[in-house]
Amino acid sequence: MGFHWPPFCSISHLHLHVLAPASQLGFLSRLFYRINSYWFITEIKSLLSLHGGQFSGEQEIRVNSPFWILSIPSEEMARGLMKRTVCAKSIFELWGHGRSAGELYASLKNYPVDKMLPYLQSDSTYKIHIHTFNKTLTQAQKIKKIDALEFLPFKGKVNLKKPEHIFWILEDYGMDPNNVPEEPFHLYFGRWIADGQRELIESYSVKKRHFIGNTSMDACLSFIMANHGRVKPDDVVYDPFVGTGGLLISSAHFGAYVCGTDIDYNTIHGLGKATRKNQKWRGPDENIRANLRQYGLEKYYLDALVSDSSRPIWRKGMLFDAVITDPPYGIREATRRTGAQKETDKTAERSTENHIFVSSSYHLSDIFFDLLKFAAEYLVMGGRLVYWLPIYRPEYTEEIIPRHPCLKLISNCEQMLSSHTSRRLITMEKVKEFKDQDQNSYLLDGQYMPYRGHNSFREKYFSGVTKRIAKEEKDNQK
Repeated sequence: MGFHWPPFCSISHLHLHVLAPASQLGFLSRLFYRINSYWFITEIKSLLSLHGGQFSGEQEIRVNSPFWILSIPSEEMARGLMKRTVCAKSIFELWGHGRSAGELYASLKNYPVDKMLPYLQSDSTYKIHIHTFNKTLTQAQKIKKIDALEFLPFKGKVNLKKPEHIFWILEDYGMDPNNVPEEPFHLYFGRWIADGQRELIESYSVKKRHFIGNTSMDACLSFIMANHGRVKPDDVVYDPFVGTGGLLISSAHFGAYVCGTDIDYNTIHGLGKATRKNQKWRGPDENIRANLRQYGLEKYYLDALVSDSSRPIWRKGMLFDAVITDPPYGIREATRRTGAQKETDKTAERSTENHIFVSSSYHLSDIFFDLLKFAAEYLVMGGRLVYWLPIYRPEYTEEIIPRHPCLKLISNCEQMLSSHTSRRLITMEKVKEFKDQDQNSYLLDGQYMPYRGHNSFREKYFSGVTKRIAKEEKDNQK
């Protein structure tokens, strides 16, 4: 029932479950690495809105617990969520819960019998699982807990191999493995409905992918971004910093048509040095199309073009359902755009001998505002922009999140990179039609200056690395 998810932080164990009452389905989950994290909440919010539901603030969240209760309108919608989510492990119909076995049994006795009976008929089969979080029970202890549920009106036969209905007892013993209590902090009993899509992380693993680069996005994060973008079948999804196309794959998996652009000619065409160890040059069939073909998704691939994201190539009226991207931060990939470093070089750029303009540095502040301006103009109404924003944590405030009058901030989730840096997954939704006066709106209201701090992210990132190396060398000399 649990799983490990170390990429997000130094805390290696991540674990969650989902529960739901029959009359008012509830989603139960919890992320451990940060008590106030919005990772699960934002994914479920996005998927709920995609399926026509609405997030309810009446959820039960306990600090240091792997469980979260959320009301969901129907079992059909719950199954729809689990067909998409990579954050949730399982979802259950919640029949009862309590802080002790007595409270759990009392809760189960108060649960309407007419809602139980469809799953307890004499011609049905069932089995009961027990899972304990942060504690291991003996088989005898498990059998004793199952026998204690004999007051429930089970009339069917037990079938451990292929039961029609599966029930779970879930016990929460807290997070501290060095201080495990004798009795659980909370107990739950419910009917299993569906599992999430955790297997996608392994089947789409970058390690097994045909074409990768230095910054290919982790499969898990790619699917989370697609869910944040509410990608659905027949959407058109665009990545202006497409690289090796990792973000296109997750969107295509959900039935969207995908395309992208990148300023790097070699990456788009699969040329140059290979990223993999013990391979000097890329092979003849290492490209974005080959990646989608590998997963049977080639029919969703529109194209990938060599283009500068600061100079949009799309005609007016071209609209995308989602823009999902990971701009370069200047760490492993340079931030570049077409154009010379000095104005005097512009004549050389336009030389007929140069079919591609020379590149110049592209400040992070300009990257983000060009991206927001593009999304404001080329997204459909209600379409979403999902992108990563690198942050120097000591200087972080909400005010440095780029804004645009046509875009509403939906979520802002942090992923730690080091003790002093992180990146934030920003999700925005188009709520206003783009007008000519919105072209340079961010330059008019004085909000542009705070974001120039992003331009020094590379220096701040490596300053921390340098300090750490110096400290390690000093410690080694002792």
